[in-house]
Amino acid sequence: LRLLLQLLRGLGQVTSMRAAKTALPPATRRGCLRAATPAALAGCSRGTRWLGTQPEAEPRGSLVPETLAEMDSAGSEFQQNAAELRAMGKQRLSLQERKRRRRALDALGVPDFAAFLGQQGVSLPLRKEAVTMLQLNVGLLCNQACTHCHVESSPRRTEAMDERLVEHILRVLAASPEVETVDITGGAPEMTPAFWPLVRGARALGKEVIDRCNLTVLFEPGMERLPDFLAEHGCRVVASLPCYSRENVDKQRGNKVFQRSIAGLQRLNGVGYGVEGSGLKLDLVYNPGGAFLPPPQDVLREAYARELDANFGIVFNELFTITNMPIKRYADHLYKAGELQAYMQLLVDSFNVSTVDHLMCRTLVSVGHDGRMYDCDFNMALDMASRGGGGEASGAPQLPRPSGTIFDISSLDELRSDAIRTGTHCFGCTAGSGST
Repeated sequence: LRLLLQLLRGLGQVTSMRAAKTALPPATRRGCLRAATPAALAGCSRGTRWLGTQPEAEPRGSLVPETLAEMDSAGSEFQQNAAELRAMGKQRLSLQERKRRRRALDALGVPDFAAFLGQQGVSLPLRKEAVTMLQLNVGLLCNQACTHCHVESSPRRTEAMDERLVEHILRVLAASPEVETVDITGGAPEMTPAFWPLVRGARALGKEVIDRCNLTVLFEPGMERLPDFLAEHGCRVVASLPCYSRENVDKQRGNKVFQRSIAGLQRLNGVGYGVEGSGLKLDLVYNPGGAFLPPPQDVLREAYARELDANFGIVFNELFTITNMPIKRYADHLYKAGELQAYMQLLVDSFNVSTVDHLMCRTLVSVGHDGRMYDCDFNMALDMASRGGGGEASGAPQLPRPSGTIFDISSLDELRSDAIRTGTHCFGCTAGSGST
């Protein structure tokens, strides 16, 4: 080990392990982030430390072949799930199978979310307020296939918004002055043709545009101008980086993802993102690498800022923490690990009633690649489309819109006071400090 360290020092890639240890206080040197209290905050640097601000060689070529190889490797969760579907004689999930997966959490004995809220004194049903954020899932194509992805994106997904839908969304947006932000997500949204006209159109209307960027997409063929495009249109970049160590990121998101993520952040810094005075916002998103809740955002942000600056010369604005939702691919992962029951109990036990008034579903509408409307993208993943009228918990008659898509409305203000659909998974947004 000493010989290896000497070799690495000679290459200028690391400094002494003693110097690395002083980079974090004692409480942050115990491995992965596992608790939502400052005292228990542990640094996500269990493996190799990567010190020094010199960037590694910029990645070349697409990440897609690497992702597909991991998906097709014997024994992978993707292969296990595919085998189960083949055993059922289906090449894709039927409506009945989607419903089964959506309702699987109920079989664990977890309380009904709406009834639980009522017991806490919350007025029901939850209702939509003025919509200030329009979230658009433009497609499920992605160059990665992350274990926690609740929409199950991958290089094999082909679903995408068409031009007709893009044009109607921009018309609705023009008639919705209360909407301040357009949040564009996927998949890797930039890989879908609809992304580009939506950015141009929303910015022309004076809306803030968020690009939910996985960072590695910056090195895909054809994306050479993406950083400049985002900067020219003043987009806000919200980028996923679940840790600041290679081992933990690659374990959760795939081989070589950490290297490309760091290089992507450096490229964004290079056009001004995250740099003080530039006006270009670069925010990072952390989600836990296991069946536990995220720590407080302010505590974790300090660790990220310190580590990324010292190790890579990277700067950013805000850090957001999100709770992994126990649905779809992540629920399958928890079930196979024997952790699903315990994780759901953790979410219920960590319920925080003060998060209810600030739930994103109150002021957000999510539109899928096919135009269907949802109260959040987690509901989209579970095929729980929005409903008009009083909602399930109110006893009032349902007033569904003709197609359930955004083509049914001319302004998002028409959705005000709609009942919000909830399910067992909603405990993920009300646990601890909440999740947005």
